[in-house]
Amino acid sequence: MMSQKSDYVDDAEIDATLDQLPSDETVEETVANLEANGFEVVVVDDADEALDAVQSEIPAGASVMNGHSTTLEEIGFVEYLGEGDHEWESLPDEIWSIDDDAERQAARRESQTADYFLGGINAISQSGELVAADRSGSRIGAYPFAASNVVIVSGVNKIVPTLSDALDRLEDVAYPLENERAQEAYGVDSAIAKQLIFRQELEEGRTTLVLVRDQLGY
Repeated sequence: MMSQKSDYVDDAEIDATLDQLPSDETVEETVANLEANGFEVVVVDDADEALDAVQSEIPAGASVMNGHSTTLEEIGFVEYLGEGDHEWESLPDEIWSIDDDAERQAARRESQTADYFLGGINAISQSGELVAADRSGSRIGAYPFAASNVVIVSGVNKIVPTLSDALDRLEDVAYPLENERAQEAYGVDSAIAKQLIFRQELEEGRTTLVLVRDQLGY
């Protein structure tokens, strides 16, 4: 089931001060600091441009996996990957065609080493760090090392002044919204069980952030 932030925002209590569109100057400073920390950054204006940017990042023949991301759904990437009108190896299609639970779980773990792993992020500090969390770790497990290349897509609404604010945004914006989604999708509460602070990318060109000048995801 495809989801959008608007599906859950009315039912979740969030700190709206940590979910605002920043000024152009703030975006520029954040991009400069992210690049200084080793992240490649592509800034686009809207969801259509974001999808184009993602498509241009992934070469033909690459194996592609994505973690759950409302942002990827909002820009149309999840639908595009599933429809198969591309020249990539779609690992989600292979994984969800496996009937045996243990085999499927093993395939999910193996998919963390995809040529290209895509996902979202829960907060971006103006000082250039990325913050994300999962209940299971199936999304953020690939980010630090496992995947050969990582492409993260985020709205600029996730930019906050400091790393401390980014951790607050995880708790007070992303978690309440994700919890509502998890209850609807899976019938269970979510949890900030496994958390990542991605301070630097030391491998040149490995991690790309597609930053959208719009309010996307949570």
